[in-house]
This record gives sequence, structure tokens and C-alpha cells, in this order.
Amino acid sequence: MMKYLLLTAFFFLGFTRLQAQVKVHKDMRTPTWNLVGLRYDKQVQPLKWVSIFPPELMALNNKVIELPGYIYPTKVGAKFSEFMLSIVPIESCPFCGSGDIPSMIEVKMAAAIPFTDKPIKLKGKFVINDSGDDRSEFFLLGAKQVP
Repeated sequence: MMKYLLLTAFFFLGFTRLQAQVKVHKDMRTPTWNLVGLRYDKQVQPLKWVSIFPPELMALNNKVIELPGYIYPTKVGAKFSEFMLSIVPIESCPFCGSGDIPSMIEVKMAAAIPFTDKPIKLKGKFVINDSGDDRSEFFLLGAKQVP
């Protein structure tokens, strides 16, 4: 029994140690990202969930907004006119849309920009897709990079 307890203790200490080694990145959270993070899922029937967009978030629909974030390419290339935008770098991708990390936003640029692993800031028309189809729930259309 003592061996089992020691083994369990070392196991959990190992995970704690791994957690402490996560690369720190620049926090991209802004009031606008906080509003995007208000979206949540609600079960409406057994095995059927829908996205809920609170009124504060819906107030941004079809408005021009600015968002900082990191590029997540969806195709191979050096320049992109379409990609996903997240508040966390690509190394943290498995956590997008979970916990307190908002969902990614599908970006359609006015003109292609080169890939960078550094944070960027974009300005464009924010559109919420509340149709329930399989496309992204959030879009930033006609986006331009701003300083």
C-alpha cells in the first residue's frame, strides 16, 4: 500500500513539474476578447448542444473592432489572406476555446500578410455566425493589420 501511495505521489509531482515549464507568452486579453469568451454551449436535447451568444457579445455583431492575437495558418504558405486568430500562440492550440481561453476567430484579410509567430493587431468587421452550421462561429472580415 505504501508503494502505491509513493508511486501516486511521484506521478502527480511529475505533472506539477511539467506544468511549471510551460512557455510564457504575452497576454492578448482585451475587453473585446473577454466579450468573445462569453460564448458558451447549452444542451438543448440529449446529445444536442447549441452555442449561446449573450447580448453583450451580440452587440459586437457587424461592428468594426480591433483584436490582437496570433496567426494560426489554415493552409501552407508564407503569406495568408485567410487564417485563424487566437489570444494564445500556436504552442497552446489544444486549449483554444476551453477554460478561460476564448474561441478562435476566422480572419479574412483585405490583403495577404506574411506569417509571424509574434502577436499582431487586426481591425475588421466582426461577424457572429449563429446559424448552427459547421462554419466558424466568429469571423473578422475585410481585416487590415494595424500598428
